[in-house]
Amino acid sequence: MRLHSFSILALAALGEATAFRPARADDGPWEVRLRGVFLDPANKSDAIPLLAVPQDAIHVNSKWLPDLDIEYFFTRHWSSELILTYPQKQTVTVEKSALGGPTDIGTFKHLPPILTAKYNFIPDGTFRPYVGVGVNLTLLSQRYLVIPTVGPLHMDASSVGPAAQAGFDYKIADHWFLNLDAKWVMIRSDLKLAGVQVSQARLDPFLFGIGIGYRF
Repeated sequence: MRLHSFSILALAALGEATAFRPARADDGPWEVRLRGVFLDPANKSDAIPLLAVPQDAIHVNSKWLPDLDIEYFFTRHWSSELILTYPQKQTVTVEKSALGGPTDIGTFKHLPPILTAKYNFIPDGTFRPYVGVGVNLTLLSQRYLVIPTVGPLHMDASSVGPAAQAGFDYKIADHWFLNLDAKWVMIRSDLKLAGVQVSQARLDPFLFGIGIGYRF
């Protein structure tokens, strides 16, 4: 009798747990997001005494850009995310120097894929916060920088550095999520005149993103 009663109670408890368990139609291992991202460089640089360029006077413009990211969940809590975009064109100015006020010295393009490992705190919730760390490889191309009356200013062709992120997904329907995300990326380049390093640009941007995600 006791065993029979216990079995009935156990089945009832299992039924209750199943009844209140949320649907997990969106718990496939893949999630794809499209985001609009605001790139906000730190714009730190060494002074160039020869040209009377003070510290932190070399600036790269802020801008909005699109990104596509692909995330794979290895477990409920752990995942990896690859963030991609197409090559982005940036304008470089010297804010103050012997040449006078802000001076446009050229442009360059960068392709900055980022790969992170992420920890998802509440993987089954409506609100799903996460943090991540990883690595960034930025490829620099079409580097057309010229100091007027002096000559070409050469940048490195690539930059490798750490990346960190934090954000959340908010479930708005089965499979569909609103996403807010913030990342910090280390991007740096030596600057050379006639083969001699005269400064280092430390762009180290924050990237603030908002977008939509689909999990399957």
